[in-house]
Amino acid sequence: MSDPLRQRVLVVDDEAPMRELLQSLLEENGYSVLQAANGPEMRQALVDNPCSLIILDLRLRGEDGIQLAKEVRSKSSIPIMMLTGKGDETDRILGLELAADDFLMKPFNNRELIARVRAMLRRTLELSAPIARRDDLHSHERVCFEHWVLDLTSRQLYRPDGQQELLTQGEYALLEVFVRAPQRAFSRDQLLEATRGFNSDVFDRTIDVLILRLRRKIEPNPRQPSYIKTERGVGYMFCASVTQC
Repeated sequence: MSDPLRQRVLVVDDEAPMRELLQSLLEENGYSVLQAANGPEMRQALVDNPCSLIILDLRLRGEDGIQLAKEVRSKSSIPIMMLTGKGDETDRILGLELAADDFLMKPFNNRELIARVRAMLRRTLELSAPIARRDDLHSHERVCFEHWVLDLTSRQLYRPDGQQELLTQGEYALLEVFVRAPQRAFSRDQLLEATRGFNSDVFDRTIDVLILRLRRKIEPNPRQPSYIKTERGVGYMFCASVTQC
């Protein structure tokens, strides 16, 4: 069982009452909390303190929450939960396509927020737990497809040039499902269950945007995918040849 006292959440919101509410709620449940009112404060907080999760408001005064999330994602795979208002579905979809791992609509239910935070942090710990075994590389389970290498032990993806390709939790979970069952068609519901791992309100395009993000990272031509293909009336299939390596 993980100790939440060791897990730090960064709350980024330009409204002080909301930051205080989130801090109080998270600290009551054992988490350490940092606050930031804008992008510069967020960047400084991330430099000064390692964080396990970012809760980021989509609508910051004078700043674009999606762009801030995209900036973080370009450097780190830290989970990002975005807070949105009603009527922001288009932005929620765009945010998922670019950077965010989850969304929660304001006003939110306190229990639901904590449940989602716990689930995201639990999945992060599950993904990072095997990293301590990296010294014994021969014990790692790896699969290869089209000169890409997916290390299933350390949960890391390596490009054909040997450099690591950063994956979010959802992207990694989706790719693992595919490489463990290539040439099999999965419905969106099957993929959603495999990649979410916890109950939350989702919308129909969640899997579609994860597929889009993964295609952008691994396909030679994302507009004409050759690895992750759409199966009409069914869902998606991983068509690349997968071997142990």
